[in-house]
Amino acid sequence: MLQFEIVHNEAKQTLEKYVKKVLSNVPLSIIYKLFRKKDIKVNGHWQDKKYIIQEGDLVSIYIKDDELDLCKNDKNLSPKDNLSDLIIYEDKNIIIINKPRGLLVQKGNDKFTKSLDVMVLEYLYFKGEYDPTIDLGFTPGPAHRLDRNTSGIVIFGKNIETLQYLFSILKEREDIQKHYIALVKGVILEDGIIEAPLKKDLETGKVIVDSIKDGAKRAKTIYHVLRNYNDYTLLDLTLVTGRTHQLRVHLQYINHPIVGDNKYGDFEVNKRFEKAFDFKNQFLHANDIKFGLLDQPLRYLSQQAFEADMPSEYIDILKTL
Repeated sequence: MLQFEIVHNEAKQTLEKYVKKVLSNVPLSIIYKLFRKKDIKVNGHWQDKKYIIQEGDLVSIYIKDDELDLCKNDKNLSPKDNLSDLIIYEDKNIIIINKPRGLLVQKGNDKFTKSLDVMVLEYLYFKGEYDPTIDLGFTPGPAHRLDRNTSGIVIFGKNIETLQYLFSILKEREDIQKHYIALVKGVILEDGIIEAPLKKDLETGKVIVDSIKDGAKRAKTIYHVLRNYNDYTLLDLTLVTGRTHQLRVHLQYINHPIVGDNKYGDFEVNKRFEKAFDFKNQFLHANDIKFGLLDQPLRYLSQQAFEADMPSEYIDILKTL
């Protein structure tokens, strides 16, 4: 029997999808036989395959040894080390990485697309700290995400206790502070605060500013002016809340969209930067992260701060401006 406790980033998906992912090398015929025979249970009770799993659920899979061998024959990982140059800090519990822009944090449906989570698993596999044929109950993973075209700090938890603790402090925004650097359109002379509730527009797929009574959630961003560059401003941004696309939408909301943002930005500005610098992505970098007073298992990192170097192409653009 296999047992898995659902962690935060695994929740809110169907039981069927989760089991297929866990038993990725087991034939679908065997997986659906397990469902038919009610050999897959949640918290000790049978659930339909369309059941939406929740954080803390205990999923039990009653599978035969010969069928389990198929699951253990994981050929998706190879002993590679493509990550070392990106690592800012690492210990037995966490890895802090400076993600390049253009790289997905988590692998999508395209099996050929490179992603940071797979790179981390290959790195840990190479070091002997993770083996998918043994560690079936937990997979090291990211505690948060960055947009594909945002560079900078991403934290990975190596064990379930650490990852759940990171989920908790990031969700509550307690004892952790994240700063971003962004180049925006227009001249901003004074520091400020943006408080504008956000929600996703189901028709357009974009995040918009709206009222809380209409379903938007509270969102707050603090910005500090670092430098003016003629018609542009370099900002230090603090996420007080962590809504989807929060920085991009908030800066658009105050008429200072991020340079290169192809979803919320100024398309004329974007064209100018593409022509002048061959720059086609948003100028947004997760610059540093600061911990407050932490509890176990990360108490030893209390009051520590970590910084990710800005990409060289960003620095070159600023020098030219």
